[in-house]
Amino acid sequence: MKKLSKTEAQKQISDFFSDIKNKTPKQVKKIKKLAMKNSIQLKDLRKKFCKKCLTPYDKPKIRIKSNIKSVTCSKCDYISKWKVN
Repeated sequence: MKKLSKTEAQKQISDFFSDIKNKTPKQVKKIKKLAMKNSIQLKDLRKKFCKKCLTPYDKPKIRIKSNIKSVTCSKCDYISKWKVN
C-alpha cells in the first residue's frame, strides 16, 4: 500500500463514513488505523460506530439523562457515553 497524502487520506475517510451502514468491523478498524497514521482526528465520526466491537450503529438504544447521551450497541451491549451540549 502506497503512502497517501493527508488530504487524500481525509477524502478516503469522508467517503468511507458517507456509507458506513454497509461496512464491517474489519473495514472500520482499517479506516481508524489510516486516520491515526495520518494524524487525522475523527471527532464526531467516531460516534457512528461502537468503540468496543467496531460495528456501525444500526439501531442503537439511545438515552439522554442530565446532559449525558448513552448509546447502547445492539451487537455487544456496550454503552458509550457522551456529553450533550
